[in-house]
Amino acid sequence: MSNSEQQKPVTGENQDAPANSGEGTTAPQGAGAKPANHSLRNAHPVEKVKEKAHGTSVVHGHQMSTADIFKLCGLVAFFVLMGVIVWLVWPYIGMLFEPDGLEKALDEVRGNGFVGVLMLLGLQFLQIVVAFIPGEAVQVAAGALYGPWLGALLVLVGCVFSSAFVFMLVSKLGAPFVHAMVPAKYIDKLSAFEQSSKFDTIVFVLFLIPGMPKDVFTYIVPLTKMPLGKFLVITNVGRIPGVILSTYAASGLVNGQIIESIVIFAIAAAVAILAIVFSEKIMNRLGDKLGK
Repeated sequence: MSNSEQQKPVTGENQDAPANSGEGTTAPQGAGAKPANHSLRNAHPVEKVKEKAHGTSVVHGHQMSTADIFKLCGLVAFFVLMGVIVWLVWPYIGMLFEPDGLEKALDEVRGNGFVGVLMLLGLQFLQIVVAFIPGEAVQVAAGALYGPWLGALLVLVGCVFSSAFVFMLVSKLGAPFVHAMVPAKYIDKLSAFEQSSKFDTIVFVLFLIPGMPKDVFTYIVPLTKMPLGKFLVITNVGRIPGVILSTYAASGLVNGQIIESIVIFAIAAAVAILAIVFSEKIMNRLGDKLGK
C-alpha cells in the first residue's frame, strides 16, 4: 500500500463510526450492568438524560421540575391508595369497639384475600418510591394482618419490586434527577464510599442499621457502579432483620403478647432514634473503618 493510500482520510460511514468499533468492541452488557466509568461523580453524562431530569413543565400556571412532578404524583397516588383502603375497611371500623373487635376486624381484612395482599404491596411500593413515608407503618400493618413470617415475606417482596423500579427510574433519569430528590450530603458521602474496595459491605451495613435513611440510599446507590442484581440482594437482605422485628412485635400485640411487643418496639425505637441523630457520625465511622 502506498503512503498516499495510508494517509487517506476516512470518509463515508466509517467517519461517523465510534472509535471503539470493530473487533475491539466490548460485548453488550447484560441487564443491570454498568459501564466501567459509571459512578456518582460521572453518572449518565448524556445531555438528553440531563435535559429530562432538569426539564420543567407548566402545571396550572406554575413551572415544576421533573423531580417535583414525580414527587407530587407519588404523594397523590399515596393519598388515593390510602383513601381506597379507608373506604374498604370502613365497614369494619365499628368492630373495634365491640368485644374482641380488633381480632374480628383483622379477620375481615384477611378475608379479602388477594385484594388485601395487593393493598399491602401497594403501600410498600409507595413507601419506598415516595421515600419519606415511614416504612415501619407498613411493616406493623403486615405483621398484624398476616403474622410475623408471611407479613415479613410480603413486605420484602414489595421491597424487591419497589427497589427494582427505583433502580430503573434512576438509570433513565440520571444524577440530576437524584440531586433534586435527595439531600446532597448523602450523595457526597456515598460518592466517597464508592471508591472503597468494601463498598458492598458499607451499603449492606447502611441498610442493616434501623433508622438510617434507607429509601434515600435506594435512590443514590443505583448511580454507583453496583449492578441491579447485586443492588437488590444487598439492600433487601440488609432490611430483613428490621422487617422481621417489626412484624414479629406487631403480631405479638394482636396475639396478646403485649409486654414483649412493647419492649421490642421500645428497643427498636431507641436504636432508630440514635441512628437518626448520629447518622452522619455513623457514616463517618463506616468510612474510617471500611472506606479503604
